[in-house]
Amino acid sequence: MEIRIGIINTGRELSFETAASADDVRSQVTAALEQGTAHVSFADVKGNSYVVPTANLAYIELGTEESRRVGFVA
Repeated sequence: MEIRIGIINTGRELSFETAASADDVRSQVTAALEQGTAHVSFADVKGNSYVVPTANLAYIELGTEESRRVGFVA
């Protein structure tokens, strides 16, 4: 699933693919915001980790969990 994160006062968004489900990511972000934690962390499918300050979150866009088709559809 693709995640795109907008960060306040930053011209670019953070975009990466993750193996986590949309519900897992949504609950992780919601819990971090409700508890007032300073950062929320994510991991992508390549093993990279991302730590984002919760105070600077502008938006989080969760893509679909469907895999992309390869080839032609007849």
